[in-house]
Amino acid sequence: MSVPLVFDGKVVIVTGAGGGLGREYALAFGVRGASVVVNDLGGDIKGGGKSSNAADKVVEEIKAKGGKAVANYGGEQHPAFINTFACISDLIHRVHLRGSFMVTRAAWNHMKKQKFGRIIMTSSAAGIYGNFGQANYSAAKLGLLGLANTLAIEGQKYNIHCNTIAPTAGSRLTETVMPPVLCESLKAEYVAPLVLWLSHDQCQENGGLFEVGAGWIGKLRWERSQGRIVRKKNQGMFPETVRDQWDNICDFTNATKPANINESVATLVEVLSRVETDEGIAPNPTSAMATAASGISPLEAVGQKLPESTFSYSQTQCILYALGVGMSTKDDDHLKFLYEGHEDFSCLPTFGVIPSQAAMMDGGLGSVPGLNFDFTRLLHGEQYLELFKPLPTSGTLTSQARIADVLDKGSGAVILLDVHTYSGKELLCYNQYSLFIVGAGGFGGKRTSDKSTVTHPNRTPDAVMTDTTTRDQAALYRLSGDWNPLHIDPSFAAMGGFKSPILHGLCSFGFAARHVLKQYANNDASRFKSIKVRFVKPVLPGQSLQTEMWKEGNRIHIQCKVKESGAVVLSGAYVDLHAAADGSPQILPEAGGLKSELVFAEIGRRIKDLGAEMVKKVNAVFGWEITKGGDIAAQWTIDLKTGAGALHKGPYSGKTDVTITVSDGDFMEVVQGKLNPQKAFFAGKLKVRGNIMLSQKLEVILKDYAKL
Repeated sequence: MSVPLVFDGKVVIVTGAGGGLGREYALAFGVRGASVVVNDLGGDIKGGGKSSNAADKVVEEIKAKGGKAVANYGGEQHPAFINTFACISDLIHRVHLRGSFMVTRAAWNHMKKQKFGRIIMTSSAAGIYGNFGQANYSAAKLGLLGLANTLAIEGQKYNIHCNTIAPTAGSRLTETVMPPVLCESLKAEYVAPLVLWLSHDQCQENGGLFEVGAGWIGKLRWERSQGRIVRKKNQGMFPETVRDQWDNICDFTNATKPANINESVATLVEVLSRVETDEGIAPNPTSAMATAASGISPLEAVGQKLPESTFSYSQTQCILYALGVGMSTKDDDHLKFLYEGHEDFSCLPTFGVIPSQAAMMDGGLGSVPGLNFDFTRLLHGEQYLELFKPLPTSGTLTSQARIADVLDKGSGAVILLDVHTYSGKELLCYNQYSLFIVGAGGFGGKRTSDKSTVTHPNRTPDAVMTDTTTRDQAALYRLSGDWNPLHIDPSFAAMGGFKSPILHGLCSFGFAARHVLKQYANNDASRFKSIKVRFVKPVLPGQSLQTEMWKEGNRIHIQCKVKESGAVVLSGAYVDLHAAADGSPQILPEAGGLKSELVFAEIGRRIKDLGAEMVKKVNAVFGWEITKGGDIAAQWTIDLKTGAGALHKGPYSGKTDVTITVSDGDFMEVVQGKLNPQKAFFAGKLKVRGNIMLSQKLEVILKDYAKL
């Protein structure tokens, strides 16, 4: 996409093109090579009168710019379709809804024959949200959206795409109700670029709804709460039941986003099945038989809260945990975690998993509706821990847990359990447990969540650290609260297919985290922010754990192996650290290096502080290719789609929503406001791959938070 969008050889029909938005569309298409049919009745703002002047004037403007255009002044109805809209006699409906239908109907067969078409319907915020005193107008404008959605479905196999925009712009209609200053800010020319993109053959968007105005574009989609069944088999349904369940019915926690009518209706079919079997409803449109066989019903389970748990501990538990993950008095710098009298006595950051375990292991998980499974088949798949402040060395903490998601992996089910741990009302840490239930899959649920796969950079590790576990490592670690006999009882381990008891996955997790803390943070617990790991294979007590580390800014990618066998036991893992206390950036450009390094370092720090808020606003993954001398000199990924956001340097194994290629110098010009990104794009200085519309959200990253 290094060249401007052009429409050579294309014919574009623009209705209402004599002024306002239509005029801007017509002019923009004309200067980009399209042959434009400028349609306008030439009426007044009340819909009366008729004149050729408006259309003729726009045609002359296009021709003066070297374009091709003809005028059309028609607005009569096609007699063959009058009965279709016989009930719509109101002028507003005839102009907006019927008029759009008639123009589209006339063009439809031509588009089908040529296997190409792009249709843009113009709705309104009044149609989407409603507005006082605009009943007729709102009804007509929302009707356009329904028409567009159906055309998008019927036209897709013919490469005919239909999208809807709800623009806000200054015009002769709005100037009577808007202040002049506001009308000037809401120029029609700020809407036209979206229309041109949606009309281009490169654009694959179909069935979308967009609000646009003042240089901003946003996409809307429907959202539906999980809902509740409010009747039982062979029993009536009563308004009192609806009343009593109203808060649950209207709770948009873990809301679904049905994309088509099949997904919508399928849930109702499932409701009927569940009511007939007195089993309730499954979260995704699946068969009741599959759900019953697996024992997993996501819609029942997702969003369910486990009983709140309390965890009281003293300095002793902190020390015991540190010993459990391999700390020893033979290392002087371990003493601060082992001796309560040390001047810097601290609690190891990964102790944050211990209070949260109580929420899961005190029987709460087994009480969740829709999670009927054999607990001997439960495996710990992944773990994420984030600290919001250093953990106290003693205290009483409360944990609140809820089912965040349930995935169907075919061979099993994955339960994502979110646990927030508090000291009083202050949030201390957040854990997410990924729990794999062997043999519980096949219920027809979704296979993936929004969490992206993390892999380490493809180069030799920057650092490696090895520790040998003791024969009694599992026996020691279990005293921190994980009493599963798999880690101590040989006969129980044999039932699970192991030759001997295995080390806790979270024990290996603790080893790896403290390796990073020692290597890159001088054992300063306050530097620790978060850790994510995937548990791959078990470790036997007595084996040596080798942690390989790759530093990318404040993120340390890690992989943990058993040294004796080379088997990978922790993968897809990383530790995020806070910047050093002096505030100096962790990534500095070398002499003659890239100026953009400092910008991304600043963005990284802002993401750490405001990442969750940015994820809500942006919800996208951006890739950057920074060039120097024509070659790619650096690659960055800004993940503002999952978790609390992250900045990654180097090649990215996941999928980006949009990738931007720009030189180091031009990047700095854009960031500093000296170069307009749109002009840079059309000049070929800035290249974009993927969903180009998401580039509108870069302002959130580069201006709102980067403070550059």
